Amino acid sequence: MNMKEYIEEAEGALLHTYNRYQVVFDKGEDVYLYDLEGKKYLDFVSGIGVFALGYHDEAYNDALKKQIDKIIHTSNYYYNVPAIEAAKAIKKASGMDRVFFTNSGAEAIEGAIKTARKYAYLKDGSTDHEIIAFEHSFHGRTMGALSITGTKKYREAFEPGIGNIKFAELNDIESVKNCLSDKTCAIILETVQGEGGIRPAKEEFLKQLRELCDAKDILLIFDEIQCGMGRTGSMFAWQKFGIKPDVMTSAKALGCGVPVGAFMMTEKAGQSSLVAGDHGTTYGGNPLACAAVCQVMKEFEEKDILKNVQEVGAYLWDKLEEVKSHHSEIIDHRGVGMIQGLEFDGPVAEKINAALAKGLVLINAGTNIIRIMPPLVISKKHVDEMIGILEECL
Repeated sequence: MNMKEYIEEAEGALLHTYNRYQVVFDKGEDVYLYDLEGKKYLDFVSGIGVFALGYHDEAYNDALKKQIDKIIHTSNYYYNVPAIEAAKAIKKASGMDRVFFTNSGAEAIEGAIKTARKYAYLKDGSTDHEIIAFEHSFHGRTMGALSITGTKKYREAFEPGIGNIKFAELNDIESVKNCLSDKTCAIILETVQGEGGIRPAKEEFLKQLRELCDAKDILLIFDEIQCGMGRTGSMFAWQKFGIKPDVMTSAKALGCGVPVGAFMMTEKAGQSSLVAGDHGTTYGGNPLACAAVCQVMKEFEEKDILKNVQEVGAYLWDKLEEVKSHHSEIIDHRGVGMIQGLEFDGPVAEKINAALAKGLVLINAGTNIIRIMPPLVISKKHVDEMIGILEECL
């Protein structure tokens, strides 16, 4: 079948929960994708922040093939070496103490929510604790994750959610204090809001949250599913400021294509929350997924990915600033490292479609923001190529 026929087949078979772009990608190489007809595309989406190492990374592929030939799954009733090694690598990179592997970012968020509620329950035996989340946030599509997502349009058809959620404004400590009560058990936020418009949390605000949580003995949870794993130039975005959470979530680039996520916590949170029987997963932490995590962590170190993000991310910032200066329709430019966004004074769908037609893959955040999230291995020449196509489309 040709590409058009495959798309027609998909429309008759798949549940229509995505308005997909009219392309069928067939393979990838380095930072480029190729469709079924052989057309080449520069990828500045990386599977929504997943393919940090680019496509067809030989060492990564070999590591997965090797594990497939050994064993793929055993269940969490038994130990497996890749999970042990992956947890060790994550602890080293994050400075956290305990790791629970999941299949996705949304599942990691669910685990973080349960951790917070169990932590509070063990203190007072109550089950009516509250969580403070933030407007414009996005944490996932499952019921718990959706309940703390601060964009009403995602929640309203599925209400009521898990309940006892309050929403504050990012970088506004007074709005947080206005939500605070003696029932508050956690404050959760994306260190850099992704879907909500590429909005970084400010250092002073994070410090204020940490002080507030310490004073009230409530858990501070950072969602680093999209902004973590090197995307800001630090392994995790909070590490730039040294403001450590009690619980943290990760996914996306953690496995660079293999579905895997994790939530991690400090020893204090780990010793005073979830115990045997409280939480579980069939596939989470299986040998194949954890072999991917091990290889990703290894290559981040060997290829000095963070240095590349810092250097090329700064170059990307400067080039996008130039684009902004050329076009009055661009009203703001936000972000850090290789998670950046251009906010326009109107919808960006036509611009993204025009870029796709010219061989550049971009994605939106909301209706009026172009989100820039390339593989973390891009070079300055790839930035120049992207800027050239983007300028044509604008």
